[in-house]
Amino acid sequence: MWTTSSLTNALTPTVVALGNFDGIHQGHQQVILPVLNDDPQIRSTVVSFSPHPKEFFTGQPRKLLTPRSEKAFQLSAIGVEQLVLLPFNRELAALTPQQFVEEILVNHLQARRVSVGQDFRFGCKRSGTATDLQAIAAKSEIAVTIVPLLTFQGERISSSAIREALQEGNLQGANRMLGRSYSLVGEVVQGQQVGRTIGFPTANLQLPPEKFIPKQGVYGVRVSGVGIDRKLGVMNIGNRPTVNGTKQTIEVHLLNWSGDLYGQMLTVELEQFIRPEQKFASLDDLKAQIKADCETARTMWLPVS
Repeated sequence: MWTTSSLTNALTPTVVALGNFDGIHQGHQQVILPVLNDDPQIRSTVVSFSPHPKEFFTGQPRKLLTPRSEKAFQLSAIGVEQLVLLPFNRELAALTPQQFVEEILVNHLQARRVSVGQDFRFGCKRSGTATDLQAIAAKSEIAVTIVPLLTFQGERISSSAIREALQEGNLQGANRMLGRSYSLVGEVVQGQQVGRTIGFPTANLQLPPEKFIPKQGVYGVRVSGVGIDRKLGVMNIGNRPTVNGTKQTIEVHLLNWSGDLYGQMLTVELEQFIRPEQKFASLDDLKAQIKADCETARTMWLPVS
Protein backbone atom coordinates (compact mmCIF):
# COMPACT_ATOMS: atom_id res chain seq x y z
CA MET A 1 0.00 0.00 0.00
CA TRP A 2 1.23 3.47 -0.87
CA THR A 3 1.62 5.73 2.18
CA THR A 4 2.47 9.41 1.93
CA SER A 5 2.37 12.60 3.99
CA SER A 6 2.67 14.78 0.90
CA LEU A 7 -0.34 15.63 -1.25
CA THR A 8 1.97 16.13 -4.22
CA ASN A 9 3.01 12.48 -3.96
CA ALA A 10 -0.52 11.12 -3.72
CA LEU A 11 -1.68 8.75 -6.44
CA THR A 12 -4.71 10.11 -8.26
CA PRO A 13 -7.61 10.06 -9.08
CA THR A 14 -9.07 8.76 -5.83
CA VAL A 15 -12.10 7.62 -3.93
CA VAL A 16 -11.64 8.84 -0.36
CA ALA A 17 -12.61 7.85 3.17
CA LEU A 18 -12.02 10.80 5.49
CA GLY A 19 -11.37 10.59 9.24
CA ASN A 20 -8.86 9.96 12.02
CA PHE A 21 -9.43 6.19 11.97
CA ASP A 22 -7.39 5.37 15.07
CA GLY A 23 -8.01 1.68 15.66
CA ILE A 24 -9.63 0.86 12.31
CA HIS A 25 -12.54 -0.48 14.37
CA GLN A 26 -15.84 -1.79 13.01
CA GLY A 27 -17.32 1.70 12.76
CA HIS A 28 -14.30 2.88 10.75
CA GLN A 29 -14.55 -0.14 8.49
CA GLN A 30 -18.14 0.78 7.62
CA VAL A 31 -16.91 4.23 6.53
CA ILE A 32 -14.08 2.75 4.46
CA LEU A 33 -16.18 0.06 2.77
CA PRO A 34 -17.87 2.42 0.24
CA VAL A 35 -14.50 3.50 -1.23
CA LEU A 36 -13.15 0.02 -1.87
CA ASN A 37 -13.43 -0.48 -5.61
CA ASP A 38 -12.32 -2.68 -8.50
CA ASP A 39 -11.32 0.14 -10.83
CA PRO A 40 -7.51 -0.02 -11.19
CA GLN A 41 -7.46 3.56 -12.47
CA ILE A 42 -8.96 5.01 -9.27
CA ARG A 43 -7.11 4.62 -5.97
CA SER A 44 -9.11 3.63 -2.89
CA THR A 45 -7.68 6.07 -0.37
CA VAL A 46 -7.92 6.78 3.33
CA VAL A 47 -7.14 10.38 4.26
CA SER A 48 -6.20 10.84 7.90
CA PHE A 49 -4.23 13.31 10.00
CA SER A 50 -0.86 13.32 11.79
CA PRO A 51 -0.58 14.28 14.52
CA HIS A 52 -4.12 13.61 15.76
CA PRO A 53 -5.95 16.99 15.83
CA LYS A 54 -6.58 16.64 19.59
CA GLU A 55 -2.83 16.26 20.12
CA PHE A 56 -2.15 19.34 18.00
CA PHE A 57 -4.61 21.55 19.88
CA THR A 58 -3.82 20.34 23.41
CA GLY A 59 -0.07 19.95 22.98
CA GLN A 60 -0.31 16.67 24.87
CA PRO A 61 1.04 13.43 23.30
CA ARG A 62 -1.81 11.10 22.41
CA LYS A 63 -1.52 7.34 22.73
CA LEU A 64 -2.74 5.54 19.63
CA LEU A 65 -4.51 2.23 19.18
CA THR A 66 -2.87 1.98 15.76
CA PRO A 67 0.41 3.86 15.25
CA ARG A 68 1.26 4.65 11.64
CA SER A 69 2.72 1.27 10.64
CA GLU A 70 -0.16 -0.64 12.25
CA LYS A 71 -2.73 1.65 10.65
CA ALA A 72 -1.19 1.05 7.23
CA PHE A 73 -1.15 -2.72 7.81
CA GLN A 74 -4.79 -2.87 8.92
CA LEU A 75 -5.96 -0.68 6.03
CA SER A 76 -4.06 -2.76 3.50
CA ALA A 77 -5.61 -5.92 4.95
CA ILE A 78 -9.13 -4.67 4.16
CA GLY A 79 -8.23 -3.59 0.63
CA VAL A 80 -7.24 0.09 0.86
CA GLU A 81 -4.62 1.02 -1.74
CA GLN A 82 -3.36 4.33 -0.36
CA LEU A 83 -3.01 6.11 2.98
CA VAL A 84 -2.57 9.88 2.91
CA LEU A 85 -1.56 11.30 6.30
CA LEU A 86 -2.17 15.03 6.14
CA PRO A 87 0.26 16.94 8.39
CA PHE A 88 -2.09 18.60 10.86
CA ASN A 89 -0.69 22.11 11.35
CA ARG A 90 -1.92 25.68 11.67
CA GLU A 91 -2.34 26.03 7.91
CA LEU A 92 -4.55 22.97 7.65
CA ALA A 93 -6.49 23.88 10.80
CA ALA A 94 -7.22 27.34 9.35
CA LEU A 95 -8.83 26.08 6.13
CA THR A 96 -12.54 26.78 5.82
CA PRO A 97 -14.75 23.83 4.86
CA GLN A 98 -14.96 25.24 1.31
CA GLN A 99 -11.17 25.59 1.07
CA PHE A 100 -10.64 22.08 2.43
CA VAL A 101 -12.83 20.58 -0.26
CA GLU A 102 -11.36 22.67 -3.08
CA GLU A 103 -7.67 22.41 -2.15
CA ILE A 104 -7.45 18.89 -0.70
CA LEU A 105 -10.21 16.84 -2.30
CA VAL A 106 -10.59 18.53 -5.69
CA ASN A 107 -7.19 19.99 -6.61
CA HIS A 108 -4.77 17.54 -5.00
CA LEU A 109 -6.61 14.24 -4.67
CA GLN A 110 -8.94 14.52 -7.66
CA ALA A 111 -11.58 12.77 -5.59
CA ARG A 112 -14.43 11.08 -7.42
CA ARG A 113 -16.30 9.94 -4.34
CA VAL A 114 -15.97 10.54 -0.58
CA SER A 115 -17.18 8.60 2.47
CA VAL A 116 -17.42 9.96 6.03
CA GLY A 117 -19.03 9.02 9.31
CA GLN A 118 -22.19 10.75 10.45
CA ASP A 119 -20.27 12.67 13.14
CA PHE A 120 -17.45 13.86 10.85
CA ARG A 121 -16.40 17.49 11.34
CA PHE A 122 -13.86 19.45 9.32
CA GLY A 123 -12.57 22.91 8.52
CA CYS A 124 -11.61 25.79 10.79
CA LYS A 125 -12.86 25.23 14.35
CA ARG A 126 -14.60 22.06 13.14
CA SER A 127 -17.26 24.26 11.59
CA GLY A 128 -18.13 21.90 8.74
CA THR A 129 -20.46 18.93 9.19
CA ALA A 130 -20.92 15.80 7.09
CA THR A 131 -23.95 17.34 5.41
CA ASP A 132 -21.93 20.52 4.71
CA LEU A 133 -19.30 18.35 3.03
CA GLN A 134 -22.01 16.72 0.95
CA ALA A 135 -23.34 20.09 -0.22
CA ILE A 136 -19.95 21.66 -0.96
CA ALA A 137 -18.60 18.57 -2.75
CA ALA A 138 -21.72 18.33 -4.91
CA LYS A 139 -20.69 21.58 -6.61
CA SER A 140 -17.65 19.71 -7.95
CA GLU A 141 -19.74 16.64 -8.79
CA ILE A 142 -18.22 14.62 -5.96
CA ALA A 143 -20.68 12.23 -4.34
CA VAL A 144 -20.46 11.98 -0.54
CA THR A 145 -21.66 8.94 1.40
CA ILE A 146 -22.58 9.64 5.03
CA VAL A 147 -22.33 6.44 7.08
CA PRO A 148 -24.55 6.07 10.20
CA LEU A 149 -22.84 5.50 13.54
CA LEU A 150 -22.32 1.88 14.55
CA THR A 151 -23.22 0.80 18.09
CA PHE A 152 -22.21 -1.99 20.47
CA GLN A 153 -24.40 -2.84 23.46
CA GLY A 154 -26.32 0.37 22.89
CA GLU A 155 -23.24 2.62 22.83
CA ARG A 156 -21.46 4.19 19.87
CA ILE A 157 -18.36 2.31 18.77
CA SER A 158 -15.45 4.73 19.07
CA SER A 159 -11.71 4.77 19.66
CA SER A 160 -12.39 6.31 23.09
CA ALA A 161 -14.76 3.49 24.05
CA ILE A 162 -12.16 0.91 23.00
CA ARG A 163 -9.45 2.64 25.07
CA GLU A 164 -11.77 2.67 28.08
CA ALA A 165 -12.53 -1.05 27.67
CA LEU A 166 -8.81 -1.86 27.40
CA GLN A 167 -8.04 0.21 30.50
CA GLU A 168 -10.65 -1.79 32.43
CA GLY A 169 -9.37 -5.16 31.23
CA ASN A 170 -12.58 -5.66 29.23
CA LEU A 171 -10.75 -7.31 26.37
CA GLN A 172 -13.82 -9.09 25.03
CA GLY A 173 -15.67 -5.79 24.62
CA ALA A 174 -12.68 -4.05 23.04
CA ASN A 175 -12.14 -6.87 20.57
CA ARG A 176 -15.82 -6.98 19.64
CA MET A 177 -15.74 -3.27 18.84
CA LEU A 178 -12.50 -3.62 16.89
CA GLY A 179 -13.74 -6.61 14.92
CA ARG A 180 -10.43 -8.35 15.64
CA SER A 181 -8.06 -8.91 18.55
CA TYR A 182 -6.21 -5.88 19.90
CA SER A 183 -2.54 -6.34 19.07
CA LEU A 184 0.86 -5.12 20.18
CA VAL A 185 3.60 -5.00 17.55
CA GLY A 186 7.17 -4.56 18.67
CA GLU A 187 10.79 -5.64 18.54
CA VAL A 188 12.21 -8.23 20.92
CA VAL A 189 14.96 -6.59 22.98
CA GLN A 190 17.27 -7.67 25.81
CA GLY A 191 15.57 -7.93 29.18
CA GLN A 192 16.73 -8.95 32.66
CA GLN A 193 16.20 -12.64 31.75
CA VAL A 194 14.52 -13.41 35.07
CA GLY A 195 11.96 -15.59 33.30
CA ARG A 196 14.49 -18.11 32.02
CA THR A 197 15.95 -18.57 35.52
CA ILE A 198 12.57 -19.88 36.74
CA GLY A 199 11.80 -21.95 33.65
CA PHE A 200 9.64 -19.47 31.74
CA PRO A 201 11.79 -17.57 29.22
CA THR A 202 10.10 -14.47 27.86
CA ALA A 203 10.45 -12.17 24.88
CA ASN A 204 10.72 -8.56 26.05
CA LEU A 205 8.80 -6.34 23.61
CA GLN A 206 9.74 -2.77 22.78
CA LEU A 207 6.74 -0.90 21.35
CA PRO A 208 6.45 2.46 19.58
CA PRO A 209 6.28 5.15 22.29
CA GLU A 210 2.89 6.36 21.04
CA LYS A 211 1.26 2.91 21.31
CA PHE A 212 -1.69 2.64 23.72
CA ILE A 213 -0.98 0.00 26.39
CA PRO A 214 -3.95 -1.78 28.00
CA LYS A 215 -4.47 -2.58 31.67
CA GLN A 216 -1.52 -4.09 33.50
CA GLY A 217 -1.86 -7.80 34.08
CA VAL A 218 -1.57 -11.23 32.52
CA TYR A 219 -3.12 -12.08 29.15
CA GLY A 220 -3.64 -15.15 27.00
CA VAL A 221 -2.25 -14.23 23.59
CA ARG A 222 -1.46 -15.41 20.07
CA VAL A 223 2.05 -14.58 18.82
CA SER A 224 3.20 -14.28 15.21
CA GLY A 225 6.60 -13.57 13.70
CA VAL A 226 9.18 -15.11 11.40
CA GLY A 227 8.62 -18.88 11.64
CA ILE A 228 5.86 -18.38 14.24
CA ASP A 229 2.22 -18.50 13.18
CA ARG A 230 -0.18 -17.37 15.90
CA LYS A 231 1.50 -19.45 18.58
CA LEU A 232 -0.29 -19.61 21.93
CA GLY A 233 1.37 -17.66 24.74
CA VAL A 234 1.04 -15.78 28.01
CA MET A 235 1.93 -12.10 28.26
CA ASN A 236 2.55 -9.92 31.29
CA ILE A 237 2.23 -6.13 31.23
CA GLY A 238 3.55 -4.56 34.39
CA ASN A 239 6.38 -3.52 36.66
CA ARG A 240 7.26 -7.03 37.95
CA PRO A 241 6.89 -6.15 41.67
CA THR A 242 8.04 -9.62 42.83
CA VAL A 243 11.55 -8.90 41.49
CA ASN A 244 11.42 -5.22 42.56
CA GLY A 245 10.90 -3.94 39.04
CA THR A 246 10.47 -0.19 38.67
CA LYS A 247 9.80 0.11 34.95
CA GLN A 248 6.85 -1.23 32.98
CA THR A 249 7.75 -4.09 30.68
CA ILE A 250 5.83 -6.23 28.22
CA GLU A 251 6.99 -9.84 28.30
CA VAL A 252 5.65 -12.79 26.34
CA HIS A 253 6.18 -16.48 27.06
CA LEU A 254 5.40 -18.80 24.14
CA LEU A 255 3.95 -22.17 25.13
CA ASN A 256 5.68 -25.30 23.82
CA TRP A 257 8.24 -23.29 21.86
CA SER A 258 11.90 -22.38 22.22
CA GLY A 259 14.31 -20.36 20.12
CA ASP A 260 16.13 -17.04 19.76
CA LEU A 261 13.77 -14.12 19.12
CA TYR A 262 16.14 -11.19 19.74
CA GLY A 263 15.77 -8.52 17.07
CA GLN A 264 12.58 -10.02 15.65
CA MET A 265 9.35 -8.11 15.19
CA LEU A 266 6.46 -9.89 16.89
CA THR A 267 2.74 -9.31 16.62
CA VAL A 268 0.93 -10.24 19.84
CA GLU A 269 -2.85 -10.58 19.63
CA LEU A 270 -4.55 -10.17 23.00
CA GLU A 271 -7.28 -12.80 23.35
CA GLN A 272 -8.11 -13.05 27.05
CA PHE A 273 -7.41 -11.06 30.22
CA ILE A 274 -6.39 -13.67 32.81
CA ARG A 275 -5.65 -11.67 35.97
CA PRO A 276 -4.24 -8.36 37.28
CA GLU A 277 -0.53 -8.11 38.08
CA GLN A 278 0.33 -8.95 41.68
CA LYS A 279 3.34 -9.22 43.99
CA PHE A 280 4.29 -12.68 45.26
CA ALA A 281 6.16 -13.55 48.44
CA SER A 282 8.83 -15.51 46.60
CA LEU A 283 10.08 -16.55 43.17
CA ASP A 284 8.69 -20.04 43.85
CA ASP A 285 5.23 -18.56 44.35
CA LEU A 286 5.64 -16.53 41.16
CA LYS A 287 6.74 -19.65 39.28
CA ALA A 288 3.69 -21.57 40.52
CA GLN A 289 1.37 -18.78 39.42
CA ILE A 290 2.95 -18.51 35.97
CA LYS A 291 2.50 -22.26 35.58
CA ALA A 292 -1.17 -21.84 36.50
CA ASP A 293 -1.50 -18.93 34.04
CA CYS A 294 -0.07 -21.12 31.27
CA GLU A 295 -2.59 -23.85 32.07
CA THR A 296 -5.38 -21.28 31.98
CA ALA A 297 -4.20 -20.12 28.56
CA ARG A 298 -4.05 -23.71 27.31
CA THR A 299 -7.56 -24.55 28.40
CA MET A 300 -9.43 -21.33 27.68
CA TRP A 301 -11.12 -20.83 24.34
CA LEU A 302 -8.81 -18.76 22.13
CA PRO A 303 -10.17 -18.19 18.60
CA VAL A 304 -7.94 -19.07 15.67
CA SER A 305 -9.12 -16.16 13.54
